[in-house]
Amino acid sequence: MELENKTQIPKFLLLEFSEEPEQQPLIFVIFLSMYLITLFGNLLIILLVSSDSRLHTPMYFFLSNLSFVDICFTSTTIPNMLWNIRTQSKVITYEACVTQMYFYIFFAGLDDILLAVMAYDRYMAICQPLQYMVIMSPRLCGLLILLSWIMSIMYSLLHSSMVLRLSFCSNLEIHHFFCELNQVIQLSCSDTFLNKIVIYFSTSLFGGCPFAGIIYSYSKIVSSITGISSVQGKYKAFSTCASHLSVVSLFYCTVLGVYFSPAVAHSSHTSATASVMYTVVMPMLNPFIYSLRNKDIKRSLKRFYLEMPGIQLPVT
Repeated sequence: MELENKTQIPKFLLLEFSEEPEQQPLIFVIFLSMYLITLFGNLLIILLVSSDSRLHTPMYFFLSNLSFVDICFTSTTIPNMLWNIRTQSKVITYEACVTQMYFYIFFAGLDDILLAVMAYDRYMAICQPLQYMVIMSPRLCGLLILLSWIMSIMYSLLHSSMVLRLSFCSNLEIHHFFCELNQVIQLSCSDTFLNKIVIYFSTSLFGGCPFAGIIYSYSKIVSSITGISSVQGKYKAFSTCASHLSVVSLFYCTVLGVYFSPAVAHSSHTSATASVMYTVVMPMLNPFIYSLRNKDIKRSLKRFYLEMPGIQLPVT
């Protein structure tokens, strides 16, 4: 009886990227640096949007929410990985693994939906400019964020509850730096057919619908922009959504590259390395993309810098 209780509470080994001890300090420094840059960049975006009244618009409201989600997204995996390297421990308990999996799926799904919501916002701004502020009211923006959270919670609960029904025996080595859903399911000694079916249909629905919404929104945006007669008008219209389009392209290209590349599909180590692109690199690059390609953010950042204590404004 005591043996059965022990087998019901398994522990997993996160093998991460390299088992060579001499490479661990380098991996620690690289991921710590990327994590700190991600925190600083996204916190700065949130601070600028909240402190500058000129940025109190639907577009920047959604951007600040995306920055918050990116912080949470990376915080579900990187701190645990850094702690494991620091303590030279690869063990993660069953409870911690399921918890990490839940929040990872939750924030990844929320990231996906927010990109679709931001695409809809750009569609309304460019294709329906006269009705934009009326339609995209604070009430609607709040409802869209609330709906995004509810859908992501349900999506994450579905997958987590499906994992809880599985039993695990031995050989619980996860060739990843976090508890990735597919790899955890592959370690189960239970029948995982239902889990795979749920993953296939729910991911197709939950990931496909936002992606279809983004494609539709930008097809309408491109059609609207091509109808503008002046070159300056076309450039101004396109510049309002260039940053978001860059982030969307980066997100979906990395995700599709990870899960549909033949080399990645047949190598757990390659999959773990490739997944760093959308789990770590993308949240780190988002603030730079928006700050470098967005005039409003750059102006707000300049004003914020000039108003810092110790910085004297030029006398006019």
